[in-house]
Amino acid sequence: MSPKLTVCLLSPHPLVLSEFERLLGKASQFKVIAKQLESTLAPDLRNLEPPKAQVYVIDAHAARQATGALLTNILERYADARLIVVGDSVNEANAYSLLRLGVKGILTYAEARDQLSRALPLVSNGGFWVPRSVLSGFVDSILTSQGRRLKTDTVTNLSRREQEVLDSLLENLSNKEIASKLNIAERTVKFHVSNLLSKFGVRRRADLILLTFQRRMAQA
Repeated sequence: MSPKLTVCLLSPHPLVLSEFERLLGKASQFKVIAKQLESTLAPDLRNLEPPKAQVYVIDAHAARQATGALLTNILERYADARLIVVGDSVNEANAYSLLRLGVKGILTYAEARDQLSRALPLVSNGGFWVPRSVLSGFVDSILTSQGRRLKTDTVTNLSRREQEVLDSLLENLSNKEIASKLNIAERTVKFHVSNLLSKFGVRRRADLILLTFQRRMAQA
């Protein structure tokens, strides 16, 4: 039997915690720890000692600065923690800010009712649960700001051709453009992309690009 995924729920509102617990209580694969936040002030959240968990679900009802303080606090204490933020709505500016802080999942309260239990296992394995348009826009903004010259650290089990395809993906090239650049068939590009997704444990090209970017920044 697989070990349960430890999930810590953080919210200042007991009703929100109760609803999240109810949602996750239906699934046997989760061990849920609910913690009510006594303060939503940034200095207090910066010094909070959260319970240790694999994935944290944070209610972003607090001000943006306070939410950022809590996220930073968690990642400084538990570097391998995965973060999912739930809020009223998802707008581009806030989403980009959260992704830069290291958040891997962004949901609205309405979406959480149906999607939270599915998002948790994916996020715990290093994937992303973010609206596709938001993630794609974020990746594009990164590529633009970096002059479209992002490179990744070489992963030891990547072949030379896989590394070339990955570097081309980081330049935001299509399969057809990659095929032309590397002088290989487009179906061969698709084969290598599929292998890269599998090796990095993600399902989409945008997830692969963002994960690679985050690894690069972490080693900077």
